[in-house]
Amino acid sequence: MILLLCFSSSHLLTDPSISLIDLLGRLIRLIPPTNVHIRTLFNHRLPSDHSLAFSDWTSLISNTSALWTPIPLPQREFIRATLLHLNLEILKRARPSSAFNFTSASIGNLFLTGARLFTGNFESAIYLLGVVGGVPEGVRVIPVVNSMFSHHISASLADGTIITGQNAISHPSAPTATPTALDPPSSLKPIQLADTEEEDANIPGTLPTLRTPNILFSKSTSDDLPSRIQRIWYINPYGQEMQPSPNPKVLDAIKNADVAIYSIGSLYTSIIPCLILKGVGAAIATTPSLKYKILILNGSLDRETGPRSSPFAATDFVEAIARGAEESQGRLGPASREVWRNYVTHVVHLEGQGAPVVDRQQLAKEGIECVRVYGRKGVEEGEMRYDGRGLGQALEMVLGRREGKGEKSRRNTLEG
Repeated sequence: MILLLCFSSSHLLTDPSISLIDLLGRLIRLIPPTNVHIRTLFNHRLPSDHSLAFSDWTSLISNTSALWTPIPLPQREFIRATLLHLNLEILKRARPSSAFNFTSASIGNLFLTGARLFTGNFESAIYLLGVVGGVPEGVRVIPVVNSMFSHHISASLADGTIITGQNAISHPSAPTATPTALDPPSSLKPIQLADTEEEDANIPGTLPTLRTPNILFSKSTSDDLPSRIQRIWYINPYGQEMQPSPNPKVLDAIKNADVAIYSIGSLYTSIIPCLILKGVGAAIATTPSLKYKILILNGSLDRETGPRSSPFAATDFVEAIARGAEESQGRLGPASREVWRNYVTHVVHLEGQGAPVVDRQQLAKEGIECVRVYGRKGVEEGEMRYDGRGLGQALEMVLGRREGKGEKSRRNTLEG
């Protein structure tokens, strides 16, 4: 069994544009080409103009949108009924001072939220999206934390700055990219609730930075952080550090896996939050059958793996993963090189402008094998992208399922 590790924070009726984005993106990619119209619907975003977004949403729930036309009746009516259930919940919670913002909302996110409200279980919502989309039965998508409540994270930087919330860490709304300072959990003062505090989907006293929607953002244009991220931890809505329990099914999946893949994505807001949960690091390090622990390096650096004056190299990615996994076992601080291979055995990477630098000799000393894949330049300057075929061949080679033979080209030539 192959295990793909990623994380997504969940926000209920607070930020429809980005909530569940990592999870949703992976779910949609699992929908087969035979259901391309359902994939198109779930990928659809409402317009950025408020009036146009509300009009688009109204046409969907009233069954007049052209997006419904190619979708078979059974799936169409089930999806629409789920969206109608969400719409009823939105109307029930509407207040003069707090109205739901439909702008840039993802239909897939709205469906997941409606399904979660209907079933009362996040895992059931994921199952329903998989059934409607025709995701193959052998594929399991398991939330690392199975909860109806929002889970948030904070980050500490090397210069002592503390940033609150996934959005502020990864892609703050333009033009504000200034980190949000927060007192350390040990020095938090009693919470003072304002008499004028608006009622919304957050509990009273929730930190302002966790209330603010992040509709407009750009990972490519975000300002650098003042220094490197050192640590990530979970917080409750008041900003106090907490350690939620992982979904037991995640631990079972790790213990029955042959391969673990740290997927392409955000290092500190996607991968590390999975690893710092109690028991996850130990399961990865000690499971006998888990022989392949593969890190697929991103094709470019982002806000989380900077600043540009001190960019992350492949060794920094590996150390961050090992550090998070060690922290889940109560060992705080930098991870020694001796334990790196407990969590990463292979690094698959690109080479080119903007891609993280890979010190193959240093990683080899730690028992970590590197596999280079030829890719192509991305749309953004300083960005490299994997070729799907070449990446698939690289993974097959690592797992010993092919001999590295066949047609050679710049797009699929591998260098181990």
